[in-house]
Amino acid sequence: MTKMLTPRLFADDEGVVRVGEGLLARSLPRDEWTHEAHLAATLYLLLRRPDLDLDRDLADIIRRYNASVGGVNSDTEGYHETITRAFLHGVRLFLAEADRSAPLHRLANELLLSPMGRRDWPLRFWSRERLFSVEARRRFVAPDLRTMP
Repeated sequence: MTKMLTPRLFADDEGVVRVGEGLLARSLPRDEWTHEAHLAATLYLLLRRPDLDLDRDLADIIRRYNASVGGVNSDTEGYHETITRAFLHGVRLFLAEADRSAPLHRLANELLLSPMGRRDWPLRFWSRERLFSVEARRRFVAPDLRTMP
């Protein structure tokens, strides 16, 4: 069983916007690119940036950001296709039931406290071995434990 970590929550909408736009502009400090920031940025982009096609663009957005802050996108670190796709699906699942009229930071915090916001959420569907394989990092691989909702 994975120890549940308490997520760092957002105090205001500006914090969520800062993360989302900082990702796009590649201006977000590397140490702020946390699990919470990944999910808040995805939420922000889905809700406030309809000009972007995240199914097409999110991988390159994250890869370019990683490279801009000195990160490496390789077989062992940086961008991970399957995890990104799993959480993109999870954020969409969350939004399908959420009150989209709520303040952005409240939505981000509710997401982070939901099952889809947990760091280990993908492990409900993928075995650790499959999810953390080089193949899953490079390209989307289907779940091997159960189908995603």
